[in-house]
Amino acid sequence: MKPRSPLARRLRPPTTAPPVPRPQFFDASAKKAQTRLLRLCAASPHLSVIDTYETQLRELFVLHHPPLYQDRARLAAEFAPYRDAHYAGREPWQAGVWAYLPWREVLLHLLPDADFQCVRTARNRNLIPADEQEQYYQSTIGIGGLSVGNSAALALVLMGGGKRLRLADHDTLELTNLNRIRGSIADLTKPKVSMTAQQIYELDPYADLTLYPEGLTEKNVAQFFDGPPPLDVVIDEIDNLGMKLRIREEAQRRRIPVVMATDNGDSGMVDVERYDIDPKIKPFHGRLPEEITARIRAGEKIPLPMIGVTIGEHLVGWDIVEPRMQQSMLEIGKTIPTWPQLGGAAILNGVAVAVTVRKILTGQPVISERAILSLSSRLIPDYDAPANAEARRRVTEDFVRKFREMLSRR
Repeated sequence: MKPRSPLARRLRPPTTAPPVPRPQFFDASAKKAQTRLLRLCAASPHLSVIDTYETQLRELFVLHHPPLYQDRARLAAEFAPYRDAHYAGREPWQAGVWAYLPWREVLLHLLPDADFQCVRTARNRNLIPADEQEQYYQSTIGIGGLSVGNSAALALVLMGGGKRLRLADHDTLELTNLNRIRGSIADLTKPKVSMTAQQIYELDPYADLTLYPEGLTEKNVAQFFDGPPPLDVVIDEIDNLGMKLRIREEAQRRRIPVVMATDNGDSGMVDVERYDIDPKIKPFHGRLPEEITARIRAGEKIPLPMIGVTIGEHLVGWDIVEPRMQQSMLEIGKTIPTWPQLGGAAILNGVAVAVTVRKILTGQPVISERAILSLSSRLIPDYDAPANAEARRRVTEDFVRKFREMLSRR
């Protein structure tokens, strides 16, 4: 065998999984933390230090004194004694918290958790009142599947919610994912749970994340729900039909609401199952055929074509699937390898899921049904006119016939 060149050996990818990302915190007012910081700086020659602490402190002060926002002279005069009292004779670098993000080699000087959240979510006021913001932040949310789930997780955190998040996905990031997942080519081959965790920590380093890089399984699904603490709501963005059913069975048993979104071309759909209000709701609102339910519960492996029919015909409904998506499904295995998805739809559905979850957690009225998010209906002239609706119905009938014929030949 021809020996590898030094360059080939150097370019060989690592064989070990990347470490689980987690920020490191330092209280620089303590001697031991100062020693740890010195060691970190000595061991990290490429370390970047970002210190905007006084700016953050000024923003916090303005939040408590809103009239000063547009009065710079008065703000400067009144902020100075507040700042001095805050430092209380300490050096400015000894105040607050230093957070180190090892995957970025960045050390940041930040306000403590409560003040940090107050400033970071300041522009939410009063679209999200203070009591709702606190209730939202202190919640525990489980997310299974991190394609649309990635968009949902980031939207949740952007709005200041879900300090405690449980993220489950067994997959790694591949190049074909980057049309719909907010990732980077630098994240290729990285577990999706790790990539999403890094993105969350970079928004809120105080987040409390539990990662399930093996995905949801029979062995861990109970722990995923129960914690501690137990989940307040679960987001289902998993492809596995059997686990989707298990999620609903576990949620029903614990009276935990389930929120799910489904891509549909440029649009989407959000399903809400309020087991917290009515634990007698059937999984998927009764749309899953009893025969399929029984086969899944018996441990039978459902063939992929049957799963496609079940999702398209029953859980979604062919009449809802947009024409271009229908035509694309006829090309699977011919001109395209699998069903198509768009980044815009992933973001749209992620936002819809996050808003739904926030409203549930803060006690606002939320349906226990499905909501169709049709951009076509809102943006295409006369899309819902009777003649156009009838034309789409005929197209759907033709698609269903061709799709069934295609499946019968496999």
